[in-house]
Amino acid sequence: MSLDDYNRLLVPISEQDHIQGLVSSSVVLVEYGDYQSLTCGETHQLIKAIQQQVNDLCFVFRHFPQPQIHPYAQRAAEASEAAAAQGQFWQMHDILFTHQQELGNDYLVEYANNLGLDIPQFLQDISSQIHIARINQDIESGLHSGVTAAPALFINGIRYSDSWNIEQLMAAIVTASY
Repeated sequence: MSLDDYNRLLVPISEQDHIQGLVSSSVVLVEYGDYQSLTCGETHQLIKAIQQQVNDLCFVFRHFPQPQIHPYAQRAAEASEAAAAQGQFWQMHDILFTHQQELGNDYLVEYANNLGLDIPQFLQDISSQIHIARINQDIESGLHSGVTAAPALFINGIRYSDSWNIEQLMAAIVTASY
């Protein structure tokens, strides 16, 4: 594997990914994220702002929880997948990033309830850990592309490595769109 490969997204976007926008967009932004990471929380705000400004943008979120430093990240990822099973991934995704300091189990149930999810099903999904394999697939795909920590961003398949601010990220996205 060449060094260059570590800067490329080696696992293509597929049906099972969480996607906002069209995969055929001129810019495809892939984030590997952790719901408890404050930097991921800031990145979430940046991406939201960019989505307001760039029409032809596809955003893909892949899980990359880091339980060794963020004890609630894995369970939060499972909660987002349990919400996804009921068609509410992005709604839960936004809530988890909005309430990063409140990711304990009671909070997760409260968020699910606020979204009108089927709570017994939600709890069943989490207690039976049926979504762990899906989350691990995301982690594996990240490791395969050289991701070692979240957040990690790829713009049109190339690892983004400039400053994490709106100007730099926007510039990279505009450049990628040509």
